[in-house]
Amino acid sequence: MDLRKNLIAGEWLAGVDAVENRSPSDVTDLVGLYARADADQVNRAVMAARAALPAWAGASPQVRADLLDRVGLRLAERKEELGRVLAREEGKTLAEAIGEVGRAAQVFRFFAGEAIRVAGDAVASVRADVDVDVTREPVGVVGLITPWNFPIAIPAWKIAPALCYGNTVVCKPADLTPASAHLLAEILHEAGAPAGVFNLVMGTGAIVGNALVEHPEVDAISFTGSVGVGRALAVRAASGLKKVQLEMGGKNPMVVMEDADLDVAVAACLNGAFFSTGQRCTASSRLIVCDPIYDEFAERLAAAAAASKVGDALDPATAIGPVVSAKQLNSNLEYVALAASEGAEVIGGERLNEEREGYYQRPALFLNATNDMRTSREEIFGPCASLIRARDFDEALALANDTEFGLSAGICTSSLAYARNFKRHAQAGMVMVNLPTAGVDYHVPFGGRKGSSYGSREQGRYAAEFYTTVKTAYSFAG
Repeated sequence: MDLRKNLIAGEWLAGVDAVENRSPSDVTDLVGLYARADADQVNRAVMAARAALPAWAGASPQVRADLLDRVGLRLAERKEELGRVLAREEGKTLAEAIGEVGRAAQVFRFFAGEAIRVAGDAVASVRADVDVDVTREPVGVVGLITPWNFPIAIPAWKIAPALCYGNTVVCKPADLTPASAHLLAEILHEAGAPAGVFNLVMGTGAIVGNALVEHPEVDAISFTGSVGVGRALAVRAASGLKKVQLEMGGKNPMVVMEDADLDVAVAACLNGAFFSTGQRCTASSRLIVCDPIYDEFAERLAAAAAASKVGDALDPATAIGPVVSAKQLNSNLEYVALAASEGAEVIGGERLNEEREGYYQRPALFLNATNDMRTSREEIFGPCASLIRARDFDEALALANDTEFGLSAGICTSSLAYARNFKRHAQAGMVMVNLPTAGVDYHVPFGGRKGSSYGSREQGRYAAEFYTTVKTAYSFAG
């Protein structure tokens, strides 16, 4: 099998070693062999990005728009092919994987349009005969560190705005899922990205990630991953005065009021808690249900979860694919055992034995959970959800906000008053009404509060806040 190499300064280069990428649906399925970089290669990539920066930053906006548009078109044309690779390496269902590639295409095409719409301001000065112009310029060389759970969409929503606004990029994808990012790098290269403008360095966080964060020629770091890693990264980046953007964890609440349409509520909670195998930072991991409907809701959701087929990501009948890795599965199973020991009634959650050797787990519901249990406080990042009782709206809102996280929050209700109150007072960066907490549009801001996010928002026009710096210029005509 051919080695998939790193892209540095427009050339494909072998790393210091390589890693096998195997499917969590079937560990005998070898997706590919991928190079791993070392600190020296990271340095080469960063210096290539630094060398390419003046020309790319000074290029016509049309040049940048055309490149991003070509990438978006290629992604859309190849979404079935790329989606199949994504499903094999990450484990999400084929339909979800194809949809993710389609989303990446939309992101690139959105920022193709934004490249020619970078706006500034002409401001009247308080001094006579003085003009003031406020413009946006690229921040410089940007290091991108992306996660395994959305291995092509999240790289896309970081790479596209970075290039749109004239920055150059060094991207480190998750070590678990290099294939999708590598295919995206191939498309960028084939679409005509100039040498050094986009660089891909695959490898571990301990080596490649650290080298990228600590490199003095990197001006900004955008990271998506765990809270612990993100906080440590921010401290190290701060010592180099780097601009930092962090998207981290979530323990997202979905409130189900007594007046909710239960069909809508069950569907929203099933999707939010268990689709993508619960491996989404926006997953609904705390279901806060008003007492009068708690038992009926729990019964209906448990039945819906049990009826959802768990299986191979490539099987069209599969609703929930495998967990991404043996390590993640073992962690999930430990939380299932913990929920029982904490006093919750556990429904499901056991490991499933399939025909193929993979990492399969039945969806888990923790009934009669309380908000002070560890399983209700810590991010599990698997197909597990706590069902917590609430007396009324006020208690439900208080429970929803009682968390160190603040990414997404939802409510199912037929009351405009409840919906309006919740939208205003939920301590989260995104709020959903009668919709799953997971699932967002690409043209509007994405991000959270408290321990979930740090720095400016991702996606949409708000991405400019991170990927540009503002310059104020004064002119006196004499």
